[in-house]
Amino acid sequence: MAANQTSLSNGKVTFPSTDLEQQSTLELEAAKEFDYSKRSQWLRAAVLGANDGLVSTASLMMGVGAVKQDIKAMILTGFAGLVAGACSMAIGEFVSVYSQLDIEVAQMKRDKQRGAEEEEEDDDRDVDKESLPNPLQAAAASALAFSMGAIVPLLAASFIKEYRLRVGMIVGTVSLALLVFGWLGAFLGKAPLVKSAARVFVGGLIAMGITFGLTKLIGSSAL
Repeated sequence: MAANQTSLSNGKVTFPSTDLEQQSTLELEAAKEFDYSKRSQWLRAAVLGANDGLVSTASLMMGVGAVKQDIKAMILTGFAGLVAGACSMAIGEFVSVYSQLDIEVAQMKRDKQRGAEEEEEDDDRDVDKESLPNPLQAAAASALAFSMGAIVPLLAASFIKEYRLRVGMIVGTVSLALLVFGWLGAFLGKAPLVKSAARVFVGGLIAMGITFGLTKLIGSSAL
């Protein structure tokens, strides 16, 4: 009896794995193999575009608000910043992506001239052409992302006539949006949530504070 117990204790007992366990294992392995860095290009453009629109427009409105308490002046400044920033982002992205497109097309032509591809690889070359970057799509996406961020401080200040309450609403709304943008970018990219959100939050507040302070200083001086 003791010998049987010893053999059982020393032996290895295996149990058949269920289909649910196998499925969970495969899903875990797939998640580990997924490269989140592939998201970096479009994620960077979207998050930076929205954050740029948010911070730059809010800073412009805060700067004007430092010397003029008129709501009309702040709204017009914010709207001008939205339009100018969206156009600038779109043109810059269009030129940048078009340059990248020219480089890739030129490289494909050089490869074709060298005869590096075989006949059966012609279909692959067609696929490559379809996957080339689209300058118009990139420009539209960049302008849209900027506009989505820039509209936040505009909406926050549009219906508040009292100056201090208006400025406080802009700061509060922009601060919340900064935290959301920072958290969203970190979540989609699987980066540290708290650190990324705090970095975006602090950077945005510093930009608004510097713009407000310098404009206030220059506006109150003899210059």
